[in-house]
Amino acid sequence: MTKLSVNINKIATLRNARGGNVPDVLQVAQDVQQFGAQGITIHPRPDERHIRYQDAYNLKPLVTTEFNIEGNPMDRFLDMVLEIQPTQVTLVPDAVGALTSNAGWDTLKHQEYLSEIISECKRNGIRTSIFVDPVLPMIEGAAKTGTDRIELYTEAFAHQYSLGNEEGVNPYVEAAERAHQLGLGINAGHDLSLQNIRFFKEQVPHLLEVSIGHALICEAIYLGLEPVIRQYLNKLQ
Repeated sequence: MTKLSVNINKIATLRNARGGNVPDVLQVAQDVQQFGAQGITIHPRPDERHIRYQDAYNLKPLVTTEFNIEGNPMDRFLDMVLEIQPTQVTLVPDAVGALTSNAGWDTLKHQEYLSEIISECKRNGIRTSIFVDPVLPMIEGAAKTGTDRIELYTEAFAHQYSLGNEEGVNPYVEAAERAHQLGLGINAGHDLSLQNIRFFKEQVPHLLEVSIGHALICEAIYLGLEPVIRQYLNKLQ
């Protein structure tokens, strides 16, 4: 079964919009795990507009499944990751003011930089993953950094699927097959939803984990958080 890691950034966005502590990010993380999700993902950004750095520290003792922290490995972020030692760190090349992640790493151009960070994380017992586009040279470049896994950036697939173009999954199939040949684990995330997740999972081989936040929280507004998580788990079997 492909594991479901729930990104709770949008819960923090809602909390921050009003101040105070409603909804309670820490309680939601515990509930999500109780409802069956196999992981919690957070993506703190420098402006802390949703998840705050303190949230990451507070979540550490409460995450009993897998704790995945995503972000651009700037000094403050990397210091936090090394101190918390989550299950996995996913390196994402976000610009400081980016609204959301919008591109994977150029693993050829930044290979030395990524290799140094990955080596440090692995020395501290942290599984590493690199956010990449489904482009074979980028997959091959990722393998040379020493990373454990890649996370395929799935926005292009989601857009094509919404237009009725199922062939939009083909680059992801090829990327996953090549990654597996190179000994890389395969994660995926961005714009995956209840509408497209089953098809993606059935088509893309060796898929270990998906990280889903925005769509899942939006769907939960209508259907409820526990039923939505149950539906994702069913589709990922």
